[in-house]
Amino acid sequence: MHNKANMQRRQSGLTLVELMVALAIGSFLIIGAVQIYNQSRQAFVVNESIARVQETAQFAMDTIEADLRMASNWGRNSRGLAVEGRSLVGDANPTGLTVPIPTCGDDWAFDLGLPIDGDDNGYTLPCGANGGSVANSDVVTVRRVSVQPVPLEAGRLQVQSTRIQGELFETGAVPGAFLPVTNHPITGAPSSATHNLMVNSYYVSPTSTLIPGVPTLRRKTLTVRNGAPFIEDQEVAPGVENIQLQLGIDVDEDNTVDRYVNPGSEIYDPAAGGYIPGARVMTARIWLVVRGVTTEFGLQDNRAYTPGNANMGQMSDSFRRLQVSKTILLRNART
Repeated sequence: MHNKANMQRRQSGLTLVELMVALAIGSFLIIGAVQIYNQSRQAFVVNESIARVQETAQFAMDTIEADLRMASNWGRNSRGLAVEGRSLVGDANPTGLTVPIPTCGDDWAFDLGLPIDGDDNGYTLPCGANGGSVANSDVVTVRRVSVQPVPLEAGRLQVQSTRIQGELFETGAVPGAFLPVTNHPITGAPSSATHNLMVNSYYVSPTSTLIPGVPTLRRKTLTVRNGAPFIEDQEVAPGVENIQLQLGIDVDEDNTVDRYVNPGSEIYDPAAGGYIPGARVMTARIWLVVRGVTTEFGLQDNRAYTPGNANMGQMSDSFRRLQVSKTILLRNART
């Protein structure tokens, strides 16, 4: 009887107190696991948002940098003033080349003596901005040719160049001044080479065609359509809110930067009351302000952003933002 009673007590199960304690411990463990999951998920969302903004900033900066670094590359030389057919003072199109459409002005494509140009906190190009433009953002225009020689193509603006001169043309035939094209007896390199003219104007539009309502970096780029020069408006990077440019110029011909100025005044000295003869652009300093494409729960951005000489004012929203800047050395500035 004694053994039977002990067995019944061992099989009687948990008491109410033991059950309540077990439930309480289990509840704490479940709550802890849920909190850890929520914190991990929130950290993942934040890290993902930061990564996306950084990725957009990096892509936009790399795109602009590649263009700026090669500004004033005219194939075999870097002297835009030595290229025949370029814009002249008082005559933006001296050789009657086909003006790219929709027109941004004759000198937009042909002003090869000004490899980097721009508008300071505004958009003044005759060709309209797709979706409008941000008022306190710069326009950055870069002129150069393709890095590698290309085949001749009628209807496309191209530059034929040697180490001392060049010519802008669109006929698809080597200009007579460069004929015959001979090969060097030792290196085998031709006496002149053909390169495509490249012109890009970067600006910020208040709305993206890919993600409506999101500001975006766009560019007017020179291409060819239906056998004639054409200006295409391309979306580069949704999320870019502002772009700013300052140019480092050498005014005393010692191959060092003497001052930084805003676009549109790269060789202008207000103190001297006029343009500085021989001033050259040596470097370009770029600022970008990039924001996320969606708001973030629990985030409040109250920072005042002042890239370059722009004042975007104090923000008051839930978009994540990143301001980046970089100084770019122009490879062709010293030759």
